[in-house]
Formats: sequence, structure tokens, C-alpha cells
Amino acid sequence: MRILVFDSGLGGLSVFRPITRQLPDAQMVYAADNAGFPYGRWSEDELAERITALMGALIDAVQPDIGVIACNTASTIVLRRLRKTYAIPFVGTVPAIKVAAGMSRSRCFSVLATPGTVTRVYTKELVERFAPDCRVKLVGVRGLAGLVEAKLRGVRVERDHLASLVAPAFVSDGERRTDTIVLACTHYPLLMDELEAAAPWPVHFIDPGPAIARQVSRVAGALEKKGAGQGEGKDLASPKIVFTADIGPGEDLKSSLEAYGFSLPPQILPGWRRDRGFDGISG
Repeated sequence: MRILVFDSGLGGLSVFRPITRQLPDAQMVYAADNAGFPYGRWSEDELAERITALMGALIDAVQPDIGVIACNTASTIVLRRLRKTYAIPFVGTVPAIKVAAGMSRSRCFSVLATPGTVTRVYTKELVERFAPDCRVKLVGVRGLAGLVEAKLRGVRVERDHLASLVAPAFVSDGERRTDTIVLACTHYPLLMDELEAAAPWPVHFIDPGPAIARQVSRVAGALEKKGAGQGEGKDLASPKIVFTADIGPGEDLKSSLEAYGFSLPPQILPGWRRDRGFDGISG
């Protein structure tokens, strides 16, 4: 069973790791569209075109049995389109609002996400559907995903700076206050220790990774029952990682990737640029 995990950057590692634990014999490939990161600077139409084309190139290169879109932004914009365009099953990522509504005792929780995710109609529909009796604050934060990318390159996360970024997610209104925070960007769980240290009071941070991994496991099981899939992954010595642009120098990043078991150097998918989609270069 070969599984492709895709994200705009390295945040999807928070999904990649629980999948490897759930399916230890799967052939794992991680793809990061670092040439397009961050996705917040793209329009929805641009992203839909870019990700659809990029996924086609990745499917040709990797030949996965399952695609995992480990990115809330990409999932809300293009997941349905990917399912219509390509034959493989896709598992997406959506804000865990239903989970938070079932967990919050104070009926007061926040959704910490990118600005694009909190403004999308889809997110607001999830709140209306699953948390109509809750006080839900949608908090869009710029730069938080970038802190994760920097952390993986060895840059220290300043606690005061992080606290200022996430402060709007902590709401106190008399006896009611936020007791649960949905991490609605896959980058954010990679800051779990720092987030817990920066919190003004204890809250439950919901990491979507384990739930996504369970869904991937269910899809893999269904494929195996049908006789689909490429068998166990013992022929693959270690997980592979693919980027859409050169990652540059950095021993700290290399060490971070090795900690996830990736074989290095990474593969670079040719032909992708930071200011546009595929430019036709092959090789």
C-alpha cells in the first residue's frame, strides 16, 4: 500500500507520523509544495488549478494507492475536484469543529487557523451545523505556519511572540472561558509544546492527525479487501520526501527530516516555480 501525503510545506508531518504508526508496513511518500508556500497568498482559483495539476504530476511520479491532503486550505478548496479528476481515493483535512463541540464543557471554544480557512463559507457552515449552541471564535493567524517551518530549520520559537499571536483564541467572559482550541492547520500541532507553554490557562488543543490516520487506515483496509494496492511496503527502505523547489542549505532541517525517517537527499519535482504553476520543464 503506497500512501502519498501532501501539504504546502512541512506541516503535514503532523499527519504523516500518525499514519506511519497506524500503518507501519505502508510505503510512505511525503510531498511538500514549498515552491507555493504559503498558500494564503494565492487566490482560490489559482490554488485549485495549481494543486490539481501538481497532484497529477505527483501521481505519475509516485503511483500512490491513496492520496492524503494534509492541508486544511487545500482540502476545502480542491478536495472534491481531486476526487473527480483522479481515480485514487483521497482523504482530506477539515477543522475538527464537531469534535470540539462534543468535547467542550464550557461550550466555548476557538478555531485557530490561517486567515483563509476562517473566512471560508465551509468553515462557518461546520460551526452552524455542529456547534450551534457553542460560543465559537474563529481566529485567523498570519505567520504561525511560518514559525513551524523555521522551527524545523533550527530557529527558536519565542514564547512571547507566539503568545501574542494566539492570544485572541483565549476568550474569558465571566465564568465562561475557552477550554478547547481546534488546531485547524496541520502545521500547528508541530508547535504543541510551545502552544501549551504559551497558553494563559490550560486548554485542550485538538490535533487532527490521529483522526486522519484512522480514516486513512479505513480506506487502506477497504482497498485491500478489494485486492487493490501495491502490497506491503517492505521493499521501500525508508519513507521518501519530495519538494517542488530546492530546500537550500541547513543541517538543522536535514536533522529534522531524518528524525521522521526520510531518506535524503530529497527528490525535487522539476518544473514548478514560486510565481506560477507547472512551466512545462521535464526531466
